[in-house]
Amino acid sequence: MSDLSIIDAPPRDPRARGRGKRESIAAMVRAMGRQRMGALLLLLATVAAIVWANVAAGAYTSFWETDLSIGVGDLRLDFTLHALVNDALMAIFFFTVGLEVRREFAIGELTSWSRAMVPVIAAVAGLAVPALLFVLVAGSSGQAHAWGVVISTDTAFLVGALALVGPRVPGRLRVFLLALAVVDDIGALSIIAFVYTEDFSPMPLLIAAVGLAGVYATRYLRGGRGPVYATLSIIVWLAFLASGVHPTLAGVAIALLVPVYRPNRRDVEHALELARTFRQSPNTEYARAAANSLRESISINERLQSAYAPYVAYVILPVFALANAGVVVSPEILRAAVVSPLTWGIIVALVVGKFVGVFGSAAVMRMLRVGEFGPGLTLDRIAGGAALCGIGFTISLFIVDIAIDDAMAQNEARVGVLVASVIAFVLATVIFRVSDAVHPDAESGQVLVRPVDPRRDHVFGAADAPYTIVEYGDFQCPFCLKASGSIQQVHDALGDRLRYVWRHAPLTRQHPNALAGAEASEAAARQGKFFEFERALFADQDNQRPADIVRIAERIGLDVARFERDLESAEVAARVQDDMLDAEAMNITSVPTLFINGRRHTGPYDAQALIRALGEMDAAAASTPVER
Repeated sequence: MSDLSIIDAPPRDPRARGRGKRESIAAMVRAMGRQRMGALLLLLATVAAIVWANVAAGAYTSFWETDLSIGVGDLRLDFTLHALVNDALMAIFFFTVGLEVRREFAIGELTSWSRAMVPVIAAVAGLAVPALLFVLVAGSSGQAHAWGVVISTDTAFLVGALALVGPRVPGRLRVFLLALAVVDDIGALSIIAFVYTEDFSPMPLLIAAVGLAGVYATRYLRGGRGPVYATLSIIVWLAFLASGVHPTLAGVAIALLVPVYRPNRRDVEHALELARTFRQSPNTEYARAAANSLRESISINERLQSAYAPYVAYVILPVFALANAGVVVSPEILRAAVVSPLTWGIIVALVVGKFVGVFGSAAVMRMLRVGEFGPGLTLDRIAGGAALCGIGFTISLFIVDIAIDDAMAQNEARVGVLVASVIAFVLATVIFRVSDAVHPDAESGQVLVRPVDPRRDHVFGAADAPYTIVEYGDFQCPFCLKASGSIQQVHDALGDRLRYVWRHAPLTRQHPNALAGAEASEAAARQGKFFEFERALFADQDNQRPADIVRIAERIGLDVARFERDLESAEVAARVQDDMLDAEAMNITSVPTLFINGRRHTGPYDAQALIRALGEMDAAAASTPVER
């Protein structure tokens, strides 16, 4: 069997072999991953800010109020260091948020309304309920206009906390929460733009509009796009700053105009051809051409996300926390916070409001059978995710700074944000631990989580067959090839009494082309030729590059133009991802993994072994109806 367990395993440091039990610090950092490491740095920066503000309050304040002047001649910009972080560095953070929003709507989870409905509605409820609770609780504080503080979830902390304390197989919950966070961010950014913008001046926005038009048009340049994007981005940011609209929103506006697309087959083929040329005749010119071609085959959006993500996670967000989380925790401030309607309004809104909004709306949709939840996205896991949504750290602190003028009230608000984040984290941890205890590993994965659906699945055999074999496999896996041969022999023996179902579980690290093969088979399925394409892939497992896949499409008589369009569609990618998330939900760690009449098969999978297993299932099938 081919092992899937290393797909999500961190890379190991080969130098650590044979050196004893202790791993190097570098290996430990790599093992944590970017999400956990980013969340840890954010937490450390928060603690450092609180300690700094309380040990040397004057030094903390004076440092971040340091005046900076940038400019040439009479053209000068005057900032404090704190404003530079909140207005300039955070524009880069919001730029990456905008890139993710653009990607999700173009080729991600939000391309299909049926798929997006659950996280979108949950996100909207998660914006509205906390705001309402805040106004009810904090109305007497005179700060009811600061309801924007409680609307947003901190995506960085959310993802990092999910990696730290989430359930054992969080795949579908992670997708749900990320899609929810995108919609949540859109709501928060819109509120910042329309509610917390003061001293609005329209003329600079006309300059910004021209700059944004230039950003859009830059995609058509044949080269040198980087400097053009950078120059126009600076102009747009300065125009937003002059207009009175918060300049961080310039990052979002620019990001929404950056093109995003799935890799085009011809671009990939061209890049591979140049790479082969370089391998045959290594020189600087071929190396540069191959590198440029490979880079251009990936959309600018995804390249920018990859480039900026480490800086945002490891530098920008920790610096922001250091500049904004410095709450002075004196006895007077704590006493004031304990009785402050503002503090309690934030705590209740983030902890209770987010939970009720997200979990409550999801529970109602599940009860009414509205939207797609998918196996593994159970209500107990949604409850844990809803609790994590109460961590409103980054944007909450950001809005505290722009929505509340009084210094004492700002401190009370920051105390509320920090306390709410801690409570939300602890509550989510308890919910996830209880959920895992109720559904232990021993029980998970033994039953097929998604019943066979002829409208969705690739089914070979009679619909009313008494026996069903479902295979999770990989078209480049030699053991899956063997299993398919065995299943064909079983079908020859049983005839119409057996139906066979294929589902995808590509081993992307061992087989680089496996995911492309899976998506190509789905594109072929749209023309009614899934199993013909499957047989062709199994017949030549070593040659499944883009050109080989198109040749297979031509050979089996597909409309190649339509096939290539479908290959780039978000629906095809989402169909494969669904199978992969189902496999994760069932703890499938190797392929082929077979389910016989809905129960997981263990042991050999030659034809005789499978026929014996089917026979042993008769008694169980008589007492336990099979879902179809």
